[in-house]
Amino acid sequence: MARLGALFRYPPAPAPTGLVRNAPLIGITFKLGSTLAFAFMVAALKIAAESLPVGQIVFARNFFGMFPVLLMVAMRGELHLALQTPRPWGHVGRAVVGVTAMAFSFTAFALLPLPDATAIGFAAPLIVVVLAWAFLGEAVRIYRWSAVIIGFLGILVILSPHLGQGDVGGIEAIGAVCGFFGAAFAALAMIFVRKLCETERTSTIVTWFSGAATLLALVTIPIGMVWPSQAWTVPNLTQALLLVFVGLSGGIGQILLTQGYRYADASTIAPFDYVNMIWAILLGWFLFAEQPVWQVLAGSAIVVASGIFVIYREHRLGFDRTKDRRAYTPSKS
Repeated sequence: MARLGALFRYPPAPAPTGLVRNAPLIGITFKLGSTLAFAFMVAALKIAAESLPVGQIVFARNFFGMFPVLLMVAMRGELHLALQTPRPWGHVGRAVVGVTAMAFSFTAFALLPLPDATAIGFAAPLIVVVLAWAFLGEAVRIYRWSAVIIGFLGILVILSPHLGQGDVGGIEAIGAVCGFFGAAFAALAMIFVRKLCETERTSTIVTWFSGAATLLALVTIPIGMVWPSQAWTVPNLTQALLLVFVGLSGGIGQILLTQGYRYADASTIAPFDYVNMIWAILLGWFLFAEQPVWQVLAGSAIVVASGIFVIYREHRLGFDRTKDRRAYTPSKS
């Protein structure tokens, strides 16, 4: 465990600071806008996944999403600084786990109803607590451990309709497992971001991720040689527009997310992550005729309550996750 923890230890350096204002209402508004942008992105990728491989969608998400991110960095006057870093391998590692999280999460969204895949993704903040304790040596006491355990019980409730039918190799079971692995890798990505934020600008982190993730997504091309259904194809006009929309909406969502954390701290706006469930239910109903079963709704309520309690406890303990959340690209985005 000590050797694994060493992967995340960097020599201390002063963290660059950005322009931050205390305007919680504006921050919440940006946060809500980001959840809506990500919800439309997920709906588009679910449609695209009906005829395109996941790897190609991951590539489009990062390639086309890079343009709004670069625009944001340029408007902040940091374009010339964005690629300067003393920690290139930290960024590469963050990109590897981030792209892996995207691949698993996108597969879950393709195979499961939107509310179900969204609810499983809520496990990520709980897994972060466990990883921060294991890799970063962060003290976690009985209150947060209790919330994490209860939250995981909620995840089991969400998974039960997909894993309790005896068909462990079925499409929904595979989607559920992919969703959980997506949440786990997303949590690991947050650990990388948390350490990078000690020495790196937000613009550096998001720029490196966009570029490195785009290149890493190209690694999925050979998969089509052994798995024909995942072979990249030349998209038609409709498919191309969907891919562009996935990337641009994800990039815009990242900009709105980043701006939100400039106007309010993490404890104020992080709970609004769970608004994603509302968008997932509405879009799933209108676009895909999906209706969440009671286990998904009940489990989601348990996980949301646990997640909000963890945020509350971290706020009481004086933890400020603003920087690492601002620089973090969620797995589904």
